[in-house]
Formats: sequence, structure tokens, C-alpha cells
Amino acid sequence: MAEHGAHGAHTEFTEHIVPLKVYVGVFLALLIGTALTTGVAYIDLGRWNTVAALAIAVVKMLFVVLFFMHVKYNPGLTRIIIVGAFFWLGIMICFSMADELTRSWEYNPASWTGMILPYLSRFLL
Repeated sequence: MAEHGAHGAHTEFTEHIVPLKVYVGVFLALLIGTALTTGVAYIDLGRWNTVAALAIAVVKMLFVVLFFMHVKYNPGLTRIIIVGAFFWLGIMICFSMADELTRSWEYNPASWTGMILPYLSRFLL
């Protein structure tokens, strides 16, 4: 009975203490990522500007989630929750892109006056 402690159960939780060097390294990586994002914004890559900026943003997001939110050092349930959240985000992005890509957009839409004036003439005349 004495080995269980004062609370009667053997529950032991140890936190993972991250060294300061890791935080400084992640901070410097985030600063470099910010500088890269700014640099890519000034370079004309055509359609690839958005892809490059999003790729850099995903890498920066992974640094924040893994190190600052301590997901790297947490048990499996936290990782399952994070993976499920990203899976759900992927589903929502797929639905949004499916909606966007199946619309028929007019590059030169009709003017509003052509649509409103016949409707208003019913009330005015």
C-alpha cells in the first residue's frame, strides 16, 4: 500500500521539457519561412505563386503544431485528433473546389441596368 502514494493509485504523468535550443531553432525557421514568403511574393512565378506561398505556410504551420503545441511529444490520441482535423479540412477544401470548378462563370457579366430596368418598369408604369 505504501508504494501507491497518498492518493491510492499509481498515476504518473511526466511532461516532456523541450530545450530552449529547440524553441530558438523553430523561431529562426519561422523567421526564415516568413522571409521566404515575402521573397516569393516579389517574384513572378505565374500560377505557382500561390502554390509556393501555401507550401511555405504549411511547413510553418507544421513547425507551430509540432513544437509549440507539443504534438510531437504527446501520446497517440492527440495525434489522432490532429490527423482527423486535417482530414476534415481536406474534405471541406475538396467540396469547396468541387463547387468552384463546376460553376459556369461569365467573364463579361451582363450589366445590372439591363436586368433591373425591365423589372422596375412594371412598378413605374
